[in-house]
Amino acid sequence: MSAPSMTLLHNPASPFVRKVRVLLYETGQQDRVALQAVLVTPVNPAAELNQGNPVGKIPALRLADGNVLHDSRVILDYFDHQHVGNPLIPREGSARWRRLTLASMADGIMDAAVLMRYETALRPPDKHWDQWLEEQRNKIRRTLAELERDAIAELTSHFDVAAISVACALGYLDFRHPDMQWRLDNPRLAAWYAEVSQRPSMLETQPPV
Repeated sequence: MSAPSMTLLHNPASPFVRKVRVLLYETGQQDRVALQAVLVTPVNPAAELNQGNPVGKIPALRLADGNVLHDSRVILDYFDHQHVGNPLIPREGSARWRRLTLASMADGIMDAAVLMRYETALRPPDKHWDQWLEEQRNKIRRTLAELERDAIAELTSHFDVAAISVACALGYLDFRHPDMQWRLDNPRLAAWYAEVSQRPSMLETQPPV
């Protein structure tokens, strides 16, 4: 087996990193990529992450030629063009835009959940902005409600970019915000997640305890 030709700079707790790792497992490309852990926060940048990636995005993918791709959406698209199976991001037509829109909704859940994590973990309790935190929760609740109402059949049909993104978003809520108890109002989404969370790609990429 040849050595990995690319390096993924990552934080194993990041749901955006997990999306990329799940796609790698689903497409059989995990052995092409070496993992390099980088622990970074908005107030603690990492020099090795900023090289070729000046905004410090996690994940970042260093290619064999030294160039760096950053933002999980870009990296997902790159790897989806690197395997011989059916694409996990539709190449054209209405299916492409719908699946990417569902993935964007999942990214919105992740964005809000990560911001909540930063607010509660990095700022002292007396400086928490409760109204702002509640509106992040409301963004998550609204998005989950729409997925519950309109997207279950689509998520069930293919474990593609949309399903991967939603699954990783739900996993992050369990990991960092179990107090939200998202399953109570979204039983269909909960049943779907109970099944897909047992996929080997999801089990192999669980965040650290």
